[in-house]
Amino acid sequence: MRTFVRAAALLMFTAGAVLTTGAGAQAGSADAQDTYAGCRSGYVCIYPGASWNGNRPEATYYRYGVYNLNNQIGTHRVFNNQTGGATVQLCTGYNGVGCGAKMPTWTFWDVDLTPINSIRLAP
Repeated sequence: MRTFVRAAALLMFTAGAVLTTGAGAQAGSADAQDTYAGCRSGYVCIYPGASWNGNRPEATYYRYGVYNLNNQIGTHRVFNNQTGGATVQLCTGYNGVGCGAKMPTWTFWDVDLTPINSIRLAP
């Protein structure tokens, strides 16, 4: 039964990614699932380019707080696989200054990180 639920969630996520256009995708209101595309449950993961990079994120973040980014140039995929409705924001300034919209759980955005200097993880 658990395998069926995971397969259904994966199918829903994939369908959402295919049907959604623009800066990112969201798989409805589903909360974060187990490990997906190499990103463990409870984490925010950044992938090089606008892909899952063979399920290999280049950076992972777990604890709430602000993280300054270094050498993140061009388009990257940012995936919020946190749980409990936790959000992530992309910020143009260091130390969490100038943050944009809150990305909900179980969502990814393909975004140019060149002007982004930090991210904020919050409950």
